[in-house]
Amino acid sequence: MKLQLNVYRPMQIGRYPAIVILYGGAWQRGSPNSNEEFSRYMAARGYCVVAIDYRHAPQYRFPAQLEDVEAALSYIKTHADEWEIDIDRIALMGRSAGAHLASLYAYRSTTVPVRAVVNYYGPNNLLRGYYDPPFPDPLNVRAILRDFLGGTPDQLGELYRQASPINYVKPNLPPSLLVYAGRDHIVEAKFGRSLYEQLRATGNRAVMLEIPWAEHAFDAVFNGVSNQLALYYTERFLAWALKSSDYTTSGSATPFMMGRKKLTRAIAGESARSLFFPQQDCQLPAIKATSLDFRLIKYAKKS
Repeated sequence: MKLQLNVYRPMQIGRYPAIVILYGGAWQRGSPNSNEEFSRYMAARGYCVVAIDYRHAPQYRFPAQLEDVEAALSYIKTHADEWEIDIDRIALMGRSAGAHLASLYAYRSTTVPVRAVVNYYGPNNLLRGYYDPPFPDPLNVRAILRDFLGGTPDQLGELYRQASPINYVKPNLPPSLLVYAGRDHIVEAKFGRSLYEQLRATGNRAVMLEIPWAEHAFDAVFNGVSNQLALYYTERFLAWALKSSDYTTSGSATPFMMGRKKLTRAIAGESARSLFFPQQDCQLPAIKATSLDFRLIKYAKKS
């Protein structure tokens, strides 16, 4: 089978920071074309955006997906000069299952260092997720985890722990932006809060943005109020992490976070229609977009 990646970059010749994006879909579906409007939007703002692919469960089980992320990052490193990427300024961003893989890669020892992680509603504690599923549970979270890992925690407890990003939290990790939805019945916001608290307790820079009225995959509606709010902070976080001279991996609030507590209180106390965010301009300038194969995987058939 072939795995592909999509590259979106500015038209102007230069050397750009990169955002590597992993799509969501319960580790079972999706493609690098997912949320393409966001990829094009960020490329138009001076980033090289690389949306990567990975093998899907249940046919291919963990750690196959993580191996594919590692292969994609190695491929990006090899082609960095060709794509005008500054290899020292890379951020990982994922949605749902993709956020799980992005966090897992970034928090473990990596072959290609990353400067920041953007986690949109990603599962981070698979053991707890299995024993504490959402209610209602529209997708059957336990079945998804069994398909992904190949069994239950009683059968594969150590694998569940190895596949959980929260178990790799330690000092000096890349800064993390965690964006979760208050009405999410697939990956509940309490998992994001737990990860945030552990990151902060170990001295890491992290910010948690919880959108009370939002549901899972809220950013599929690019111009919706929930995505506009998330995009506002995502842009500023990435600008700080990839373009600012103030970047560090530990310490107190980052400059882009100033005013977040005031804003969070406003969100908690007001309805969505009483908030105003300047709507992001969707009339994008021309960018370069390319789709490439980055991995060819051959499997021998069992006799």
